Amino acid sequence: MTATAGTAGTAEQSKVTELTYYPVKGCAGITLPAARLTPDGLTHDRAYVIVDEAGELRWQWGDPRLALITPHSVDDSGELTLRAPDRGDLRVDGKAQADRITDLPGRPYGAIDQGEEAAAWVTGVLGRPSRLLRVRKAPGGTTANHSRLHVVSRASLDRLNGHLAERGAVPLPMNRFRPNLVVDGWTTPHTEDTAARLLIGDTELALTELTVRCAITMVDQETGRRAGPEPLRTLADYRRAEDGIVFGAYFTVVREGKVTVGDAVEVAVEGMDA
Repeated sequence: MTATAGTAGTAEQSKVTELTYYPVKGCAGITLPAARLTPDGLTHDRAYVIVDEAGELRWQWGDPRLALITPHSVDDSGELTLRAPDRGDLRVDGKAQADRITDLPGRPYGAIDQGEEAAAWVTGVLGRPSRLLRVRKAPGGTTANHSRLHVVSRASLDRLNGHLAERGAVPLPMNRFRPNLVVDGWTTPHTEDTAARLLIGDTELALTELTVRCAITMVDQETGRRAGPEPLRTLADYRRAEDGIVFGAYFTVVREGKVTVGDAVEVAVEGMDA
């Protein structure tokens, strides 16, 4: 059986404070007051990708200006609107212009090329030949987010910013870590590391793995510029694990439903008597 644990904060203390999805992998996110969580994660999360001429993913450390590409709408049909500084809006319908196969991390996925106008637009923003692709679901139902939900707690960020202050470094905003869901109210930092289950209303999430951090965390999400060495320098002092530097955790949705900012978050521990 599962039961809720009280050590990380009661349901009244712990709540959802941010919900964000990223329609284009590596680009800015859209923050919502409420969202539906499905077995694929947040609806429309990482539904599109930007690739180079060889079909390899562009990522923020190599192309930090990805952070300046801001999705402003996406719907169930796949229609997407993108904006970027000093450029007109780009609108794509998600339909096939030319079929491509691109190798996203871990396995090949089918992808729908959005055509020459979209390619010219993203190339203009990034300054390097690029194409915009809509990802088709793999047989297991996975899109470019690997059906994961990225969770980070405010307590974890507060601890990091405390360590940064000791070094005389400026505090960092939550968007450096690009979470889907932010929890506030846990008194213990990194509670997300050990929460076997999270219960949010009718929705249940299961912990899958800790989030290994890379150089993308050193990109300023507001300016689209590299701004290292933080936070990796400081995180390396106290958050180094076997696979690398960790901060935040990935969860899968085991019971889908609607989540709203302000919803209580309960930590459920396997094996306890209810």
